[in-house]
Amino acid sequence: MALFGAGVGPVALAWGLQHTSGTSASLLLTLEALFTALLAWLLYRETMDRRVWAAMGLLMAGGLMLVIDQSQAGTAQMVGLLAVLGATVSWGIDNTLSRALADRDPGQVVLGKAVLGATTTGGLAWWLGEPAPSWGSAGALLAIGGTGYGLSLRFYLLAQRAFGAARTGSVFAFAPFIGAALAVALGERGFSVWMVLGSTLMLLGVLVHLAESHAHEHTHEALEHDHAHMHDDGHHDHVHEHMPVGAHSHPHRHCAVTHHHAHAPDLHHSHRH
Repeated sequence: MALFGAGVGPVALAWGLQHTSGTSASLLLTLEALFTALLAWLLYRETMDRRVWAAMGLLMAGGLMLVIDQSQAGTAQMVGLLAVLGATVSWGIDNTLSRALADRDPGQVVLGKAVLGATTTGGLAWWLGEPAPSWGSAGALLAIGGTGYGLSLRFYLLAQRAFGAARTGSVFAFAPFIGAALAVALGERGFSVWMVLGSTLMLLGVLVHLAESHAHEHTHEALEHDHAHMHDDGHHDHVHEHMPVGAHSHPHRHCAVTHHHAHAPDLHHSHRH
C-alpha cells in the first residue's frame, strides 16, 4: 500500500507534471476514481449497478479525450500524461487496499505510510544522485505533503469507513477539477476542443456516480470489533453506563439482524450481492 500510494504514485505524478500540461494532468487524475471503483468491485464486491457502470464509462471516455488532446501536442506531452495515468493506477490500488484499514486509527495509518513512503522515495533520490532541495523548497514540500497527502489521507480513510472505497473515490474526484481551475488561474491557456469535451464527460461521470442510490433487505451477521462510532446510525444500539456524546471507540458487539434501508458499502455493509 505504501509502495503504490506514497512511492510510485507521487514519483510518477511529479515526473509527469514536468512533461505535460498541468490542466490535462489535473483532469486525468479523475481516473483515480475509475480504478478505485473497479478494484473495489473486484476485491471487495462493492456494488456496481448500471448507474455506476455508466459513470465509469463517462470517466473512461473523458480520459480518452485527454489522451487524444496530448497526443496531438507531441510525444513528450503524451509520455508525461501516461506517467500521470500511472500515478492514478497506483493511487487506485492504494485506495482499495486502504479500505481494509478503514476501521483503524487514521493517524497510525498515515504515520506508517509516511515513514515507508519517505524512506522509499528518499532512497530512490539518493540512488539517482538527486541534489538536496533548498530550505525554502524543503519547507514548501513539507507543507504540500502534510496537507495534500497526510491530512488528505486521514480524511480519506474516515470517508472510506463511512461509505466505501468506490464512492469515496468519486467524491475525491472533484479535486482534479479544482487543480485544473488553479492551473488556469495561474496562467495556463492550453485549451482545446478535446480537453473541454474530456473534462465535461469526466465531470458528468463523477456526478452520475454520486447520484447512485442503493437499498435492499440485507442481513448482518453477529460481529464484534473496535472502531470509532456514534449511536445515531441505526447499527450501534449497545448501551453505556454513561452514554458518550459524539464519536468514540471501544470493542463492541453487533447482534445478528435483518433489515431494509439505503446504504453504501461502508464498514458494516460489505455483504455480497
